[in-house]
Amino acid sequence: MRAVALLCLFMAVEVRASRFIRDSQGSPEALEPLKSNTSALIPPPQPGRPRNSFPPMCVKPTEIKHAFKYVNTIISCLIFVVGIIGNSTLLRIIYKNKCMRNGPNVLIGSLALGDLLYIIIAIPINVFKLIAEDWPFGVYVCKLMPFIQKASVGITVLSLCALSIDRYHAVTSWSRVKGMGIPLWKAVEVTLIWLVAVVLAVPEALAFDMLEMPYRGNKLRICLLHPEQTTSFMKRYREVKDWWLFGFYFCFPLACTGIFYTLMSCEMLSRKKGMRIALNDHMKQRREVAKTVFCLVLIFAFCWLPLHLSRILKKTIYDQNDPNRCELLSFLLVMDYIGINMASLNSCINPIALYFVSQKFKNCFQSCLCCWCYRSSPLRERGSGGRWKGSCHGNGLDRSSSRSSYSQKYTSSS
Repeated sequence: MRAVALLCLFMAVEVRASRFIRDSQGSPEALEPLKSNTSALIPPPQPGRPRNSFPPMCVKPTEIKHAFKYVNTIISCLIFVVGIIGNSTLLRIIYKNKCMRNGPNVLIGSLALGDLLYIIIAIPINVFKLIAEDWPFGVYVCKLMPFIQKASVGITVLSLCALSIDRYHAVTSWSRVKGMGIPLWKAVEVTLIWLVAVVLAVPEALAFDMLEMPYRGNKLRICLLHPEQTTSFMKRYREVKDWWLFGFYFCFPLACTGIFYTLMSCEMLSRKKGMRIALNDHMKQRREVAKTVFCLVLIFAFCWLPLHLSRILKKTIYDQNDPNRCELLSFLLVMDYIGINMASLNSCINPIALYFVSQKFKNCFQSCLCCWCYRSSPLRERGSGGRWKGSCHGNGLDRSSSRSSYSQKYTSSS
């Protein structure tokens, strides 16, 4: 990768920014992608937005080896396949089973849909971008990519908070046994989650832009958060973006979960032991659901911590004007890619976690996949569907326990 391009990319703090261009000596093979992609839409220079003021070049090459690129590509492909199968199966289970159509599972389905959209759109483009070392998709896709990524993470974060609050209310209202059905207020809650997530992602679309950089007679096109913004709000956003992402998209859901789970624990400890057996069983189910939600929050924290850590390190210890910064730059570049892969993993790992946490969800998951496998004839499909629904209902998904037993299956994130 070229030094100038790499330095510009590291000025962008977007999770999915183009941070893959090596600072090499410029072999003919490295220039091939540039020769075959010269027709991309490049926006004209704007007043007040200089495009040629870049940091000094590194005194020695900073590079990503080809082996690392191939490993990263394989990991992304695995996340793509597993994420599509897991999230689409989860959506099918919720849609096809009446016992799954309740308030908490609406949040679950919304979360799975957000992850599915991100996996389908963002991951293939990122893989191509890493291999081709150029951005041939134009300025509109350049703005769309970070927007989708941030909207997906926002849906995950807000859904985790909503699920933590829902589990607190479910445990504290021990005398209330709810049946199936989606309450109107829960549908409104999901709509608000999507609206807020989309609004918070708008600055990403405004801040990202394409740059066309000359390099040894060729033009290198990159998509990044532009170092020079035109409005005071966007300038301020660029300055505080790392801390804003770390605070709202990472610390906030963890703090929300910690607060409501502490209150929930205090409430459960204060319960008297003289409950009816039926209510004790119902409370036991709800407590198991709460444990599942807590497990998924821990998975979210595990997946997103490396990326936020790399961004905070870059913000605090990296000096882009130091010509001897290349060693640190190489370390941060590799750490950034590891963090990106871990964050992408969060889009596909929730169905896997629920598969192992909940036996009931595991049975429905297996039955649903078998239903897809035996679609060779309409007769087999009908038979598989009957076995699938029977498997779900046969595991105790009645009206009194449907809310807790399948919230347990999916309660999630980035």
